[in-house]
Amino acid sequence: MFAIRKFLLNPVEFLLALCLAAMLVLVFGNVVLRYAFNTGISVSEELSRLLFVWVVFLGAAVTLFEQAHLGVDTLIRRLSRKGRLLCFVLSNLLMLYTTWLVFSGTWQQFGINLGMTTPVMGISQAWFFVPVLIFTGFAAAWFCLSLLRSLTGRISDEELIGVKESEEDFDIAQLPPGSAPPR
Repeated sequence: MFAIRKFLLNPVEFLLALCLAAMLVLVFGNVVLRYAFNTGISVSEELSRLLFVWVVFLGAAVTLFEQAHLGVDTLIRRLSRKGRLLCFVLSNLLMLYTTWLVFSGTWQQFGINLGMTTPVMGISQAWFFVPVLIFTGFAAAWFCLSLLRSLTGRISDEELIGVKESEEDFDIAQLPPGSAPPR
């Protein structure tokens, strides 16, 4: 996991931070220019929307790799290891299939929008679909790796659950015994 974090996730997180910073500067700068000087940055809205799409899908990829998506684990926790393994394999197969559906639909939209340009910036509309293609590549690799690890028996019981019901439950579970959660 360290190699993935160092060579893949850290650069993506840095790119996410740059996108968020650029969005902040564009939107805030545009508001100040409109109210103070009755002018604005013409590309601000369009570029911010494009950067937002990139932030959403690259952020989803990072969250997937860090297994930070929230879910319900009430049923899974009550199953035996074989039951957990079966549910894990089935859910990963379903997610892999869903990822394929998203990829194939996005690829078609990418091709359709390749020749169309945005009104203000004049760049191809296909740039709005690139982060979805990147996300589906990351997701497919993750689900295939998870399936491989589970089918070869190199996955722990805790990884078979894979989700936490809430961030609060996760934080409380890590407290030392007998201590109260912070308020």
